[in-house]
Amino acid sequence: MHLSDFVLLLNTLWFGGAFIQFSVAQGNTLKILLPREERSNPIAPTLAASVAFLGGMNLPIGLLSFYLLVARPAFFQPIEAQLALFLFFSACHFSQFAYNLPVLMRGGRVGVAYWPVLKGPMLRIFVIDAALFVANLGVALRLALSS
Repeated sequence: MHLSDFVLLLNTLWFGGAFIQFSVAQGNTLKILLPREERSNPIAPTLAASVAFLGGMNLPIGLLSFYLLVARPAFFQPIEAQLALFLFFSACHFSQFAYNLPVLMRGGRVGVAYWPVLKGPMLRIFVIDAALFVANLGVALRLALSS
């Protein structure tokens, strides 16, 4: 298995898992985002329903990764196309990683606001998005240097 195939597989699993987490397991996501004492807040169901949009955005990215891995379409064969798509995937992971940086800099959960970036599921999300940002960028750089 080539490095690019392995990274596409990781993208597929990660973005597919994000779809399940945010669109299927909304109640579980709410437990991650809100402290226990705020889960009875009347706005909590609206927050839980709104995270489905995050899953909706992650699903097509995961499906694209899966399609590129399994079908090997002709448009994906040129190095320029691979470079563009790995840069796209890198940017997707970076955006999810980068939005947690300000939360981390503020110390994570502050009272009832934000979420705990340095523990539990959010730490895992933070670290994996950072690693996959670097992995996709690494594949893109490797492609750029080989062309």
